[in-house]
Amino acid sequence: MEPKKSPPVCDYEGSDYQASFWDQGGREYEDRTEAIALKRLLPKSGQLMLEVGAGAGRNTPRYSGYERVVLLDYSMTQLQHAKARLGISDRFVFVAADVYRLPFVDELFDGATMIRTLHHMADAPVALSQIRNVLQPGSVFVLEFASKLNLKSILRYLLGRQEWSPFRREPVEFVALNFDFHPKAVHGWLKELGFRIEKTLTVSHFRWAPLKRLIPTGILVTLDSLAQWTGPLWQLTPSVFVRASLGGERNESVLGEIVQWFKCPQCGNSPLIDHTSYLLCSSCGSQWAIYEGIYDFKTPLNKSK
Repeated sequence: MEPKKSPPVCDYEGSDYQASFWDQGGREYEDRTEAIALKRLLPKSGQLMLEVGAGAGRNTPRYSGYERVVLLDYSMTQLQHAKARLGISDRFVFVAADVYRLPFVDELFDGATMIRTLHHMADAPVALSQIRNVLQPGSVFVLEFASKLNLKSILRYLLGRQEWSPFRREPVEFVALNFDFHPKAVHGWLKELGFRIEKTLTVSHFRWAPLKRLIPTGILVTLDSLAQWTGPLWQLTPSVFVRASLGGERNESVLGEIVQWFKCPQCGNSPLIDHTSYLLCSSCGSQWAIYEGIYDFKTPLNKSK
């Protein structure tokens, strides 16, 4: 069975994104404010977390309340960086896959995050629906999105220096596969999928290079941590965090054998058969490679029968 064609994907294969953008890119302020937001929004404990767009594992240590974490990214390079960063541990599972075709059985995870990733989604509602499918009742989903209704965009639009309106709900693609979203649009998509929005935090209030050079990072972080609570009132920052939840009772256990977690993204069949170096789909015959502990569900080793 041939899968439906997915929207285009932003691929960080071969990129040194973690080093160039975060470690050496003057982003300490953003990183620390995001850490505060995550601490405020994440449950204190959980069993199995899905980290969508995990990259090199920058945020993964912040999910310490979860027994196991699945790091999902489209780039094998980023997952290799994450493995080197986090070290060898049974607590972490690394999966390369397309978010539009998640290779997990339904209602598997009791938590998920998607940080600095939605802005690469050409079809955000479909991506969010895939995440919804793999979350069990009672789960918590922490989502960060790039807001088009930020103060800078509003001022540029009012001064005639920007054509697109920050007040309209449709996404704006300002660079190829880089999108800003209206907060009401994101909230609407989540509610349509059955999520209840519990908390909203605004982050990166002072994301302006001259300001970051003039004022010590610690002071900006403290001020931002206080301003985050304005999220329920207005979302005028470039980054917005949302904690959304699903109704119902969680399963008693979502752990067990890893191979039982997966389904074939080609045809949807599960369970898959473990052949040590690859997983086999008994329905369509697809073989999904395991490279150095990373499950690769992007392209099957063979053509489907």
